[in-house]
Amino acid sequence: MKILNNFCLIIILCLTLGLAPFFPEPHLWGKLKWLFGGANGMQIKDWFDVVLHGFPWVLLIRIIFIKIFKKNGA
Repeated sequence: MKILNNFCLIIILCLTLGLAPFFPEPHLWGKLKWLFGGANGMQIKDWFDVVLHGFPWVLLIRIIFIKIFKKNGA
């Protein structure tokens, strides 16, 4: 799918959905701290939040790897 390889769209997703809400801290950052702190008390909706806000970052890492290995491999 071409949309999954659109670098500009993925950057926009990371800066909006990946970091929203921005104050007092990015939502994903708070969830990751909670996860690394043991995830005590996390419910299904919290895990869904991690997936929802983390997915744009996974896409960004994926496209960076694709661009690096395509440049070096082909």
